[in-house]
Amino acid sequence: MQLLGGLSPRTFLRRHWQKRPLLVRAAVQEFTGVVTLRALARLAARDDVESRIVERRAGGRKPRWETAHGPFPRFHLKSRDATLLVSGLNLHVAAADALLRRFAFVPQARLDDVMVSYATPGGGVGPHVDSYDVFLLQGAGQRRWRFRFQQKVHTCVVGPGDLLYLPPGVKHDGVALDPCFTYSIGFRAPRAAELGAAFLDWLHRRGLPDARYRDPGLAPARHPGRVPPELLRFARAQLSRIRWSTADVGRFLGEFLTEPKAHVVFRPGAARPARRGRAVLDPKTQLLYFGGRFFINGEPLAVPRRAHAALRELADRRSVGARALASLGPWLHDWQRLGYLSIR
Repeated sequence: MQLLGGLSPRTFLRRHWQKRPLLVRAAVQEFTGVVTLRALARLAARDDVESRIVERRAGGRKPRWETAHGPFPRFHLKSRDATLLVSGLNLHVAAADALLRRFAFVPQARLDDVMVSYATPGGGVGPHVDSYDVFLLQGAGQRRWRFRFQQKVHTCVVGPGDLLYLPPGVKHDGVALDPCFTYSIGFRAPRAAELGAAFLDWLHRRGLPDARYRDPGLAPARHPGRVPPELLRFARAQLSRIRWSTADVGRFLGEFLTEPKAHVVFRPGAARPARRGRAVLDPKTQLLYFGGRFFINGEPLAVPRRAHAALRELADRRSVGARALASLGPWLHDWQRLGYLSIR
C-alpha cells in the first residue's frame, strides 16, 4: 500500500489504472536505485542487452533529439542534455527483477520490463506518448515531469523513491535537473494487428491451406489488366478453409506471450535433483497458464495433472519447493540444463 500511496491494489486499479495519473511521494522509502552507472555501462556494452543514447540538440525554434543504438563498447555521455537507456534491466539484475515483481498485482502476461535511464542535467528523450501503462520510479537525483491530462499541463519534480503512474496516451516529458536515474516499469499491450499477423503465421506453421493456383485451360486475355475471375474464386475457396477454435486461440496466446524477445539469451545450468531447496525461475523465463494448460518460453507443456498445482504456484510466485516438482522428472532436468530455472 505504501507503493501506491496508501491505496490497495484493488482501489488503485479501479480509480487510476488506464484512467488518471497518480503521483506518490516516497513510494519506495530510502530508494536510491538498483544499479550503478558503472554497472549500467557494462550492460550497455553487451550485444544481448538493448541500449540507446539520446542527446538533446538545440536548433531552430524547437530542440531535436538524436538517438544512437547500442551496444556501446565505449561511450562518453555529454555533461549535459544526454541520456543512456537500458531496457530489460530485470533480466540481468536480481534487484531490478524484485522491483518488477512488486507490481505483480497486474497479471504477469501484462508485465513487460524495467527500463533504466541515466541522464545528465537537461537530459531526456523529449515529449512523447506511450501506448502502454508505465510507472516511473525515481532513483538518485531529481527529474521534472510535465504531462498533459484532461487538457491541463501538470508539472512535478520527483526525487528518490517518488513514483509517477501514467496511463496510456498521456503526453509526458521528463527532464533531469541533475545527474539522475529513473526506473520505468512498463507493461505489455499487444496491438490487434500484431496479434492478427502473429496468429496467421502461427496457423500457417500448423497447416494453413497451401494449394497452388493452376489454370491449364487459360485462354488469351482480352483485358490483361483485369484480375481473372477464376483466381478470385480460387482465393475465396482457399481462404474459406481457414478454421480455428477457442482452444487454438488459447494455445497461440500462451505461446505468443511467453516467447522470449529476440535478444534474450539463456545461460545453461547444471541439473540438480529435486529433493530439497526451491525451484526458482530465471528472470528471463516466462511461465503462464490458463485452466490446465501451461506455457514456458514459447512452448506448450503437456504435464501430468498432479503437477498442476505446483506449476501454478511456480508461475504465480516465481518459485516453489523443489520437491513439489519432482513428478516432472525429465522436464525439470531439461529446464535446469536450458537455464530456465535453478534449484537453490
